[in-house]
Amino acid sequence: MPTHRHAAVDAKRPIVSTVHPTTGKSAKVTNKSTDAASKSTQTTTTTPSKPPVHAQTGPTPLPTPAALTPFSGSTPATWTPAGRLVNGTAAVYETTLVPPGGSQPAGIAWMDQNLLSARLYSGSGSPGGGPYQYTAPIQPAQAATLVAAFNGGFFMSSAHGGYYTQGKVIVPLVSGAASLVIYSNGDVNIGAWGTDVGMAPNVVGVRQNLVPLVANGTPTPTAASSNWQLWGVTCGLTSCASTVPGIENQWRSGVGITSNGALVYVQGPSLDPLQLADLLVRAGAVRAMELDINPDWPIFASYSPTTPGGLASPANGTKLLQTSVQGPWTFFEPWWARDFITMSAR
Repeated sequence: MPTHRHAAVDAKRPIVSTVHPTTGKSAKVTNKSTDAASKSTQTTTTTPSKPPVHAQTGPTPLPTPAALTPFSGSTPATWTPAGRLVNGTAAVYETTLVPPGGSQPAGIAWMDQNLLSARLYSGSGSPGGGPYQYTAPIQPAQAATLVAAFNGGFFMSSAHGGYYTQGKVIVPLVSGAASLVIYSNGDVNIGAWGTDVGMAPNVVGVRQNLVPLVANGTPTPTAASSNWQLWGVTCGLTSCASTVPGIENQWRSGVGITSNGALVYVQGPSLDPLQLADLLVRAGAVRAMELDINPDWPIFASYSPTTPGGLASPANGTKLLQTSVQGPWTFFEPWWARDFITMSAR
């Protein structure tokens, strides 16, 4: 499990660090005269010293992600900054990459956790119940720092996992389930519950969905299984009607964590589980999980208000993939009943 500010670690596991720089403290110095007689007979005029110059106190950004090597061809997939700047620095980068054996590009987003803080939003559909403090639509107080947002997982009846928020277990957490864990400082970790991640006093949100898709920097055996139905019931080629047979290569999304603590999100219109895993690994994920699937649900949006403190809104939002059904408006709709994750400026 990675070294993170929030959890115990297994040193044999890949290291993930999002430790922010420590700001040094300046000591207060009192000048004392050693000449008591002089002090009593003389008036001394002193020139105030200049205040000490401190190092920048803001978080240190992670290194900009390197271009991705394509699965075929020779043109690298370069990254483009997306979303509002955080302390003058891009915190989200996006690119596209055609999966191995595929023909349609998938969208990939990279998120700097040193600059971004995560929050779990809950819905009346998933996980169900409520009311919840954070639910759609995103409110102005949160829109003022919003940089990006992305979809959560399946309805809980199909997720084979649990859900925890607001200090409550909404659905029982499952050992071994793929888990997105959010801590009180806004950090995110991803891994198998009970092995890579687990409950701690500073855990504020857990979203489980199926089993791990990537572990130790490689697709899991389950990701490569010929039984692709293990990764969810899919829509058919032209319809989501229950009478239409589902297809393996369908809209899928997933999220992973890199060795240096960045988050990577992938969505694509024609992905099988192994292709999704391969894309996440190519983007640097050492552990990853599948999120929601089928045409109506996967969405990643970034927001670029015209002013630094401006409110994120559908008008200044952009889709990761223009072909996705949902868009930057989704998280601002009162009727949106599914869980999602926001990434906001620290």
